[in-house]
Amino acid sequence: MDAKLAAELADLDVIGQAALAAAGELTAVQLLDAAILRLEGARGLNAVITDLFDRGRDQARALDESGRLRTGEAGPLAGVPFLLKDLGASLAGAREAMGSQALRTYVATHTAWIVERYLAANLVVFGKTNTPEWGNHCTTEPTLFGPTVNPWSASITPGGSSGGSASAVAAGVVAAASGGDGTGSIRVPAACCGLVGLKPRRARTSFAPAGQLLEGLAVEHALTRTVRDSAALLDAVTGAAPGDPYNAPLPVGTFLRAIEHSPGPRRILVATQSPFPAPATDPRVAATVEATARDLEAMGHHVEPGAPDFDADAVADAIAVLHNVSNVGLYNLAKSHLGRDPRADEFEPSSWMMMQEGFATAGITYAEAIETIHAQTRRFVEGMAAHDVLLVPTLLAPPPSFGVLDQPRESTRAFFDVEFAHTGWTSLANVTGWAAISLPLGVTEQGLPIGVQLMAPAETILLQLAVQLEQAQPWIGRRPQGWLGAPLT
Repeated sequence: MDAKLAAELADLDVIGQAALAAAGELTAVQLLDAAILRLEGARGLNAVITDLFDRGRDQARALDESGRLRTGEAGPLAGVPFLLKDLGASLAGAREAMGSQALRTYVATHTAWIVERYLAANLVVFGKTNTPEWGNHCTTEPTLFGPTVNPWSASITPGGSSGGSASAVAAGVVAAASGGDGTGSIRVPAACCGLVGLKPRRARTSFAPAGQLLEGLAVEHALTRTVRDSAALLDAVTGAAPGDPYNAPLPVGTFLRAIEHSPGPRRILVATQSPFPAPATDPRVAATVEATARDLEAMGHHVEPGAPDFDADAVADAIAVLHNVSNVGLYNLAKSHLGRDPRADEFEPSSWMMMQEGFATAGITYAEAIETIHAQTRRFVEGMAAHDVLLVPTLLAPPPSFGVLDQPRESTRAFFDVEFAHTGWTSLANVTGWAAISLPLGVTEQGLPIGVQLMAPAETILLQLAVQLEQAQPWIGRRPQGWLGAPLT
């Protein structure tokens, strides 16, 4: 594979690369070889921690030999190289350490439903990306694999828990990679790395064959550079698996077709400050949110300041309880894998703390946490009754440095107090089940990305507004210093 061509292909999004394969200009094998060449040039980012080159080449070769790329029947994403987050995107026969020392030799025994959908869409899977242990941190610096570097600056986190995926996409290794979001784990990396990060509405995708995660707080999707890629990938994974405890209503038509249309005038509520105890939002972030509000108003939307009301303290308590019990699941998985009780030194200190609190959590406490989530969702939704969309910061300040969001505290609640003082609104989309999208609509004076977040009950309106903002404030031409593609001319 020619290095110049490999660099030029980095400029194309998923749909753009798939179009080349469909037109017969490049094969799936050639697209994969180009992505592998870029990945080898990006080893210093530590974004990809498991290579699956042989299985990727086998898949790409079979796709080429089938002739389905040229007929169009392989789909709009066919033949494009794709990376899986090493958590929540199990691939049978591949290592899945989930960022944990205790699981460093664990090999997945099943393929997750969402990965099956990616493979059915003929995305070519060739690696897995770095993640913090069990997705517990909004930064990606696990002890097991070491920190992932943000292509924009080696001094700032790429976010987490989908930080490896975000770093790989931001650098141009791939046009998209999978992610998961429990309190902001798609949107925070998107904000840190200057990407589009959509958290779909609850139950838009399935966790099968596993059960629901964090009582419905978590949902899977992807990190992309363009809105249309996010829409197309969501089309590929929308739906429920047999036996799911609940599912989202299917959209009318496809998301990719929906973004061709205007959302019409919408009522948008704007808040720049955090709902949780936190320092005042960084003026650069607040200014970016306010500038976005003015752009939306100029597009014909009705915009006004305000925020829905809810009990932030009760929400933080409930999220801490759910995470504590979730981490007992990590302990039990490690125990089953190791054939013995795992040791404290085989986990991150914050994970061990959550496990210990989880083992001490009474059933009634867990049930009350679930009830709190539902009660505060109703309160939040009542506060949004007169509006269609909430516009807020993704992070309350530009991306933080390493060693901030992964530190253990005296309790799980104290751990989340620190996280929420940085992330602000992100967890409310998980609590309510609303869809939320982070868009790279600002930059600092140093050129670092600033993310702005839109929330709504479902995805279509967010994707349509995102397209309007993408056209008004194009971000595709921004390149981090770690960009692997061809320079802009």
